[in-house]
Amino acid sequence: MSTLAHKLAGSVAIVGVGTAGCGHAAGHTDLEILSQAAYAAVHDAGLQMRDIDGLATANLSSAMWPLNVVEYLGIRPSFVEGTNIGGSAFISHILPAAHALTSGQCDAVLVCYGSTQRSSTMARREKGAARSLLDPSPYEAPYKPFNPASGYAMMAARHMHQYGTTRRQLAEVAVAARGWAQLNPEAFARAPLTIEQVLEAPVIFDPFSALDCCLVTDGAAAFVMVRADRAKDLAQRPVEVLSCATATWHRQVSGMNDLTVTPAVESGAKAFEAAGLRPSDIDVVQLYDAFTINTILFLEDLGFCAKGEGGSFVEDGAIAPGGRLPTNTNGGGLSCVHPNMYGAFAVVEAVRQLRGQCGERQVAGARRALVHGNGGIPAASQATAILSVAG
Repeated sequence: MSTLAHKLAGSVAIVGVGTAGCGHAAGHTDLEILSQAAYAAVHDAGLQMRDIDGLATANLSSAMWPLNVVEYLGIRPSFVEGTNIGGSAFISHILPAAHALTSGQCDAVLVCYGSTQRSSTMARREKGAARSLLDPSPYEAPYKPFNPASGYAMMAARHMHQYGTTRRQLAEVAVAARGWAQLNPEAFARAPLTIEQVLEAPVIFDPFSALDCCLVTDGAAAFVMVRADRAKDLAQRPVEVLSCATATWHRQVSGMNDLTVTPAVESGAKAFEAAGLRPSDIDVVQLYDAFTINTILFLEDLGFCAKGEGGSFVEDGAIAPGGRLPTNTNGGGLSCVHPNMYGAFAVVEAVRQLRGQCGERQVAGARRALVHGNGGIPAASQATAILSVAG
């Protein structure tokens, strides 16, 4: 990890968060609900939109999405970040935003995302645009993969073969997420869920049933970053960014050297080193759970348990409410919200937990959070950030 990355630790903070349109936002566009979440985050910070001079955003529906957002919000940023590496993008954006802030290029960065994937009248067109970005390599196309499920299912099947991971252990992940969602008024899926229901649900792609797969919802999320010295004077208790790291190794499942190891091994190690922390120092974990296997793989690759032990680690409600490692406390992509890309929602939930604003699902005494994003097919890009209560 570079000296520069170490110098960033605690130099910037997240001071405002907001969400909008989570679940079903009929009659709205991507930009409309993004704008609602953006204004909510800016207001939460005690700022106004005219104070925003930095922007980080991406969307599968447009290659030049930042230009759409700039125009719609009526801002003129001196820093713009639009790199799209899938759902991990908005966590990955934290590092360049921090560089822009600490260098003086800008003073307040808005990181934002919005999609009406579920309800928009443009859904068919958006789905086509998203699907084109998921097209398999020439080596995979003849087999007609059903991406993204097929790629992640291969990873799950290999993990089951190599380490003895069971379908029941995968189901534990879905049930834990639902347990948290039942405590979250904003979550889309809140009905009770049992392991048996997960196992008996229709098969989507072996070994996944429908309940091993993330939701398809609408939703927007946003957060505002400023330098730490300025954060002290704003409306909310600042949440400091201790570190952020991104790792990308491949594009398709055929490019993976080991189907049970993701780039989270690299991004996590770099993030922990830069923060000067270990997994045992983390109070709450927000992982991108596009599928149940994701949570198991990331718990292993980020160091919360050894490789191959993720299945046993999540047994008996270990990551559910009341468990030893609170994970995806909003319900995650499996039960809270998943509008194509989820990463920004994980950041929002981490900030709310560290502020103590989560009501029934609040993790007592939470002071440090790990946020981890996932993108591509499968797990091609990974981004890890470690956040802490200021002071």
